[in-house]
Amino acid sequence: MQGRNRKHIPERPRGAPREGPEPAELGPGSWAPALAPRLAQFAAVARHEHVTRAAHELGMPQPTLSRALVRLEDDLGVALFARHGRTLSLTPAGRGFLAAVERALTDLERATDSVRADADPAAGKVAFGFLHTLGPETVPGLIRSFRADHPGVRFQLVQNYGEAMIERLRAGDLDLCLTSPVPDYPDLVARRLDEQKLRLVVPDDHPLAARKRIRLAEAAGELFVTLEPGYGLRRITDALCAEAGFTPRVAFEGEEAETLRGLVAAGLGVALLPPPAVPRPGVAELTVTAPRAVREIGVAWLDGHPDTPPVAAFKKFLLSRRGVLLS
Repeated sequence: MQGRNRKHIPERPRGAPREGPEPAELGPGSWAPALAPRLAQFAAVARHEHVTRAAHELGMPQPTLSRALVRLEDDLGVALFARHGRTLSLTPAGRGFLAAVERALTDLERATDSVRADADPAAGKVAFGFLHTLGPETVPGLIRSFRADHPGVRFQLVQNYGEAMIERLRAGDLDLCLTSPVPDYPDLVARRLDEQKLRLVVPDDHPLAARKRIRLAEAAGELFVTLEPGYGLRRITDALCAEAGFTPRVAFEGEEAETLRGLVAAGLGVALLPPPAVPRPGVAELTVTAPRAVREIGVAWLDGHPDTPPVAAFKKFLLSRRGVLLS
């Protein structure tokens, strides 16, 4: 029997990084498309050592199964069975092939069960990302309200900054994310849900601490503690300061709003921040009267990406919270 030539797979250049397992080669000349439909047939015959009994189990005519086995062996160029009248037994090559086939069929069965379970309307999965500042109160409240009507839905939660979540949307790791500013990219769909007032946070012994309101321009001479570049709140802070006529002098760049609030309490600087989940001692929080200091919160998803029933239900729920998301 003459086996077919496998398509050449180019070697990875010497020194090039390997990112995860090598992808399966499914182009012209690949074995997989030709073999995949016959793997279960081969495994059934190997299990029964009898074509007729295997055909009965598979619900197909015995001659059709016999021809499929012959084509499989011809394609591989290897005898997988030794024939003994109506019965068969595996050759050494067949036993080795069967072990790999059984692993592949088991993995396929598990993958099928997993994707079907994730799409189940009553007990499926939603991969949901959100900003750190929405974690203490907003997101737990949303999930609690949603699960009152969908108690079996599971959540895979990711807490990160906006641009990182958008990249995970694009990679297929997330179904939906709550982010700020509301993104405007051609490959995403985004909907504004609510807005959150930002306050100028100062140490409680600061000369401004006795004030209730302030124009941001009055803080032009202060040192600021801010989030790192790339964070949405950092972009909003820079834009508001520019609108107020100055560039903030940055004393520290961090990754979490509550860390910044603690550093303000320690006297390291002032910060533009959303309200805390619970009041923090050591700081005073001033309403900014000019410019209008708010950040918009929106939900985003990948354009053209089909939703499973649980994702569609949670998306509908989030959109229904427009204007009251932060209440």
